[in-house]
Amino acid sequence: MSVKDNFTQEEWLKVMTAPGRAGAAVVAASPSGLTGLVAEAQAIAAAVREGVSGTPRTPLMEAMAADLMGTPPDPKDLPKQDTKNLDDVKAQSIEGVRQAMWLVSSKTSAEDAAAYRQMLLNVVEKTAGAAKEGGFLGIGGEQISDKERAVMDELRQVIGGEQSGAAAVSQETAPLTPSPDGSGNSN
Repeated sequence: MSVKDNFTQEEWLKVMTAPGRAGAAVVAASPSGLTGLVAEAQAIAAAVREGVSGTPRTPLMEAMAADLMGTPPDPKDLPKQDTKNLDDVKAQSIEGVRQAMWLVSSKTSAEDAAAYRQMLLNVVEKTAGAAKEGGFLGIGGEQISDKERAVMDELRQVIGGEQSGAAAVSQETAPLTPSPDGSGNSN
């Protein structure tokens, strides 16, 4: 039995997409222009690859790596998001990360949760540092803007762990969105 079997298909999708959502929240906080967006997208991908292939190689990271090597989900099967602006993207991304962290913390081992938490924190850090904010044609600007720092702090609190100074996510931190049947249960 794989650790993936602990999750419903919808829950697993949340777990798999949370690293991208963590990066998207940072990007949405302070967009960097076309070249910055490319650099930040590459940083997200590199941090995820590093997370699932690094050590220790936990069962959760193994399952995620296997899914990343497989066939990607059909875009029509992905949840639709109602975003009107970058603040909506940021808020929904942070909530998606919170839900995924709760799922992983409640359905996997402490070792898996720690590895997942570290991967998410690494995605946040690498995305923020991937491109300069402000300036003109790469001249001037700052590596991490105040808006990025603020969303990084918020994500660190959501993700938990020792690096953020926050407590780990507990089971009392249930996802805000109910299941499709409205019961709040994932089954």
